Amino acid sequence: MKIASLFSEKTVFSFEVFPPKKTSPIETVFDTLEKLQGLNPDFISVTLGAGGSGNGGHTLTIARRLKEQYGITPMAHLPCINYTREQIDVLLEQMRENGIENILALRGDKIPDVEPAKDFIHASDLIEYIKTKGDFDIAGACYPEVHTEAENMEEDLKNLKKKVDAGATHLISQLFFDNESFYTFLDSARSAGINVPIEAGIMPVTNSKQITRMVSMCGASLPRKFTRIIQRYEDNPEVLRDAGIAYAIDQIVDLIASGVDGIHLYTMNQPYVAKKISEAIESLIK
Repeated sequence: MKIASLFSEKTVFSFEVFPPKKTSPIETVFDTLEKLQGLNPDFISVTLGAGGSGNGGHTLTIARRLKEQYGITPMAHLPCINYTREQIDVLLEQMRENGIENILALRGDKIPDVEPAKDFIHASDLIEYIKTKGDFDIAGACYPEVHTEAENMEEDLKNLKKKVDAGATHLISQLFFDNESFYTFLDSARSAGINVPIEAGIMPVTNSKQITRMVSMCGASLPRKFTRIIQRYEDNPEVLRDAGIAYAIDQIVDLIASGVDGIHLYTMNQPYVAKKISEAIESLIK
């Protein structure tokens, strides 16, 4: 199933999972998939480590298992900055052989002390290339609060428009905690001629170290309401987890009421968190 076709039917609700680290067996993620299956997501995206990170070989195994054993449409992440054209060709052929037809095309993170490959500098370059390599449905990433390497929103939107013009049929946003930031971005994107569906990326914060790491990576702003929760409960892990779930649910309810195209839940491989949120919004996304 091509994921782009879902957006005309309903508010899309999807998950992201990641393969285990190379020091852990792949079986450690299978229990997570088993539990997520019962939550009936519209699709599940599976991350792929940047070139050299070591977990890339698991991505197709997980994606194939989602499709064949659980009947869930998979989307495989494909970062490009650290891969050569030949390596991308191999990955695309493996996806084709395994019946994986949905790809999230990304530039990917630079690896410290590793010189990037030169074949694909931007995600738009990868999207344009994939379009010549078969009938894949291609999604792109977007940044409600501006990519950390972009000078400003205007430049970021120009780059995003290049992804759409190259062939991205829908977009998934980076995480954010302030819905107003997302709405401002959405209005600006539509004004810039970016009219494909855009899923809102939501990450439930379940521990204080997680929020520090995520914010440093993506530059998301922290509303006062959110920081009060972190400060009040950071020393009580169980309460912070539940408060983080409640905050994410509140975000999602507001987004759905505002007519968002979809919700992409960064599960962090935590079925309990995904279950609580799915149950809370089940009636809203049917």
